[in-house]
Amino acid sequence: MTALPRRALLAAAATLASLPAAAQQGGVTTLNAMAARANAGTVGIVAGGIDGTYIRIAADLAAVLDDSERLRVIAMLGRGSVQNIADIMVLRGVDLGIVQSDVLAFARRERLFPMVERLIQYVCKLYDEEVHILAAPGITRVQDLAGRRVNVDLRGSGTAMTASLILEALGIRVQEENATQDAALDRLRRGEISALVYVAGRPARLFSGIRPDEGLHFLPLPADAGLLQTYLPARLGPEDYPGLVPPEGIDTLAVGAVLAVYAWPPGTERHRKVARFVEALGANFESFLRPPRHPKWREVNLAAEVPGWTRFGAAPGRQ
Repeated sequence: MTALPRRALLAAAATLASLPAAAQQGGVTTLNAMAARANAGTVGIVAGGIDGTYIRIAADLAAVLDDSERLRVIAMLGRGSVQNIADIMVLRGVDLGIVQSDVLAFARRERLFPMVERLIQYVCKLYDEEVHILAAPGITRVQDLAGRRVNVDLRGSGTAMTASLILEALGIRVQEENATQDAALDRLRRGEISALVYVAGRPARLFSGIRPDEGLHFLPLPADAGLLQTYLPARLGPEDYPGLVPPEGIDTLAVGAVLAVYAWPPGTERHRKVARFVEALGANFESFLRPPRHPKWREVNLAAEVPGWTRFGAAPGRQ
């Protein structure tokens, strides 16, 4: 359904107001029916910031699954995994969200939300996101960041959460900064901070404009035995960031991205809407594997399990 221009809506309202009472009542009834029909098929997905992978994945979901009549998908910018969990639980219009797989354990550990493990479920695991640590010239190891200013994104973001967990596990204390990623990159270029941490699916658009002569570079992240209980070993390659990564690549860690959902009881209207979305996702999955969709879709296995999470009852699976 194509949205009407504001001028047309005002004209329609003025016309309706000039009609006799019976005609006005009929017009209101028609508008109410249109609103009910539109909202019955609408699901909202909260994603991430404009430079991240989450919003591109959410945009792909809207582009492929939105058929205007039976299902409409609204992609929304988000403020990170922790905030996305809160939005799924309490914000009107948010049915699903893309979050990091370690957010549920973090929320439980910090006691951020009551009954979070019962209220939040997952539709599917999407893909793995790589931890990027971009540093200033002269810094060669992650241990060199001890005592220095390091940007970890906004408070409550998935990057801030993961950076805190990883740096704590490695015994590295930094002076945390909480600027947006684009602002942090500007500060890093000016020498005001020593590094920034960004958890995003490679290749992340944030780093696309960095020139080799700027001296900025990614730091390798050791695959510590304790960290491998939560995270996966990963690698940034020169094909991901030409001129920024050496031919042998950079070792790092990865965390899973999960499509999370509120645990609506079966039989409710909201459960039916999400179930319709899930059905469409499974039926149209092959469309996500072709351009112009994000290459991360090729890593998705709809049947993959997510440890520590409960699967949504209508979730899709691939044989």
